[in-house]
Amino acid sequence: MPSNVELQEIAVTVARRAAVLAFQRRRDGVEIAASKSSIVDIVTRADQEAERLIRDAIAAARPRDGFLGEESGAGEGTSGLTWVVDPIDGTVNYYYGIPAYAVSIAVVEGDPDPATWTALAGAVVNPETKETFAAAAGHGATLNGTALHVNLDVELPLALVGTGFGYDPEVRVRQAAFVHQLIGQVRDIRRAGAASLDLCSVAAGRLDAYYERGLNPWDHAAGALIAAEAGARVGGLDGTPAGKRLLLAAAPELYDRLHPMMQEYFSAWE
Repeated sequence: MPSNVELQEIAVTVARRAAVLAFQRRRDGVEIAASKSSIVDIVTRADQEAERLIRDAIAAARPRDGFLGEESGAGEGTSGLTWVVDPIDGTVNYYYGIPAYAVSIAVVEGDPDPATWTALAGAVVNPETKETFAAAAGHGATLNGTALHVNLDVELPLALVGTGFGYDPEVRVRQAAFVHQLIGQVRDIRRAGAASLDLCSVAAGRLDAYYERGLNPWDHAAGALIAAEAGARVGGLDGTPAGKRLLLAAAPELYDRLHPMMQEYFSAWE
């Protein structure tokens, strides 16, 4: 069994390779390959190509491990470890040339289910800024090798809070209703368009908190570990782990202020 640090090194190496590819394909010209949940939920050829690169590289380094990718689905392994991958998180940003997209790679122990897995290592690389966020469980989080820590002792009225919205218009309207409820109680709201980078922004102190409903496992596997290793509390509804129903990440004191509001609103949604 490799150490978490060794797994982090693999994640970083492969994510950086995929980031170089994504960056180059952006300059070559983005080609839309398909749409998924709606006409605005797009997949580019670069998403597909980057995921093939990642899948092949991980298979070469860790042939017995499983794989769960946004574009190519799941592949079972025999080692008890699974790599959870979003080849380009923030595809709409990527399509529009907004420099907030990332390659996200995590490795987890157990079934590839956020409710039960144990995240061991992860990396999130922004091809545009050349920033590499990384974490190994029990060893902290870093940005280009420098240790990260969340902002502490932030009062709710001074909190800068990030969020995101789903692709379904009706879902977005309901998410926006909670923003309307929250925005008068905090410093301001940010919506950057890439969950992995938002979670890394919490780790780096660029956001005080981040929450979103509707995230898939590959959206947050690496970023949630990075935020947690930087000192954030990361959780979901009803005391469960972060997942599709809700992900909230913030320093523990701020988490305790935000979570009751989200618990009331998002549990009533169901």
